Amino acid sequence: MLQDGLEYLNSRLIFGMMPGLASTRKLCEVLGNPQKKFKTIHVVGTNGKGSTSYYLSGILQAHGVKTGLYTSPHLVNLRERIRVNDVPIDEDSLGRLLLKVKAAAEEAQVEPTFFEVLTIVAFLYYAEQNIDVAVLEAGMGGRLDSTAVADGELIVLTSIGLEHTEVLGSTESAILKEKMGVAGSAQSILSNGRGKTFVLGGLSDALIAEANVYATSHGCSCVVPEIRNDVELPNLGQHYVENASLSLKAAELFFATFRDSAGAFRTFDDALALKTLSTRSWAGRMQKLIDANGVTKFVLDGAHNSHAVRRLVEALDKYYPGQKFHCVFGALRDKDVGEMLKLMAPHVSHWHITRTPYPRFRELEDLQAELEKLGLHVASAGEFSREYLNQVCASVGESATPILITGSLYMIGATVQALKDDFDGLAFFRGMEPTTNEHR
Repeated sequence: MLQDGLEYLNSRLIFGMMPGLASTRKLCEVLGNPQKKFKTIHVVGTNGKGSTSYYLSGILQAHGVKTGLYTSPHLVNLRERIRVNDVPIDEDSLGRLLLKVKAAAEEAQVEPTFFEVLTIVAFLYYAEQNIDVAVLEAGMGGRLDSTAVADGELIVLTSIGLEHTEVLGSTESAILKEKMGVAGSAQSILSNGRGKTFVLGGLSDALIAEANVYATSHGCSCVVPEIRNDVELPNLGQHYVENASLSLKAAELFFATFRDSAGAFRTFDDALALKTLSTRSWAGRMQKLIDANGVTKFVLDGAHNSHAVRRLVEALDKYYPGQKFHCVFGALRDKDVGEMLKLMAPHVSHWHITRTPYPRFRELEDLQAELEKLGLHVASAGEFSREYLNQVCASVGESATPILITGSLYMIGATVQALKDDFDGLAFFRGMEPTTNEHR
């Protein structure tokens, strides 16, 4: 059943990304509108959606709320994307629900995309699991993203930057409006008697002013939380503190109106939330892999563009001042590799270039040429594998500085698969085998 479901899902890849809600709405109607059977918190933005969603879901769970988490992309297996209280959807349910969506699509005579199918599978699974609330990370944009049909009253907007400009608009102002459009129309917002709330982070003063104007015109309100200085996280970097601060405020606002199954209000416990965050590591993003002796052997980060590399460099400056790393690096062909390498160069002593079998990866010769343009030396090159990682480790020896692995989420996924049995920080992925690595 799972294989049949995955075959159907993979057949959707030919449709690429097609913004719009018509197909999702039609399928939800055929399937009994499962998205209406639980509360929803939307998380939209250019960067930081995944970690904010992960932190927020953990805080809600710690307060005894049964919580669904929907994120993308996955690192190893599709099951990662759909979780209830941190447990990924089981294979039988995934296969069964994929085929249920296929049957609904045939009945409704629509051709949903890869992401639309997974979104509806998540809705069905959360309804079956009788969750209290789902934290939904938008795939692209907001207004036309399939997650928008869940129509949540609380929306977290993590950041705004220029991305997917051919679809979302060519300016930050236009992209802001597309992402805030997840709130829907003013009429639908006001029909419940209470306006929706945006929790804003990572925006300039000018964009905050625009967000307030947009929100007011749509019957909504905006909250701009302070960046907390009392947050401790396993993930390294100020940007994760910023994302955690958003999750804390979103949880506080959620509990202001949430009633449990007995009709009682829950009280937000800030101390409990902070304790939860102190142990919550978002995999593959400035993640330290610590061995049984307490030694950090690797730092994994999925930075795959210049903006993300700048945040990576900021974190290295703060947590490893003056240190230089052996860096295992691979990247896709459509990324600005030259700028990424230039930004990282002051922090790298040895470059170990690699690629996975994924066809969009840059060839090793191309990476070497990019490094040589910058006057940088390649210490080693090879196809990515556990054996190649072992070779890099052997060349490093007993260095006090961990090995940095970065450049692509696809490569981070391959790294997680290779190392998951060796580090407790990757225990979540044990028992999972790689599925399609199309991160749509």
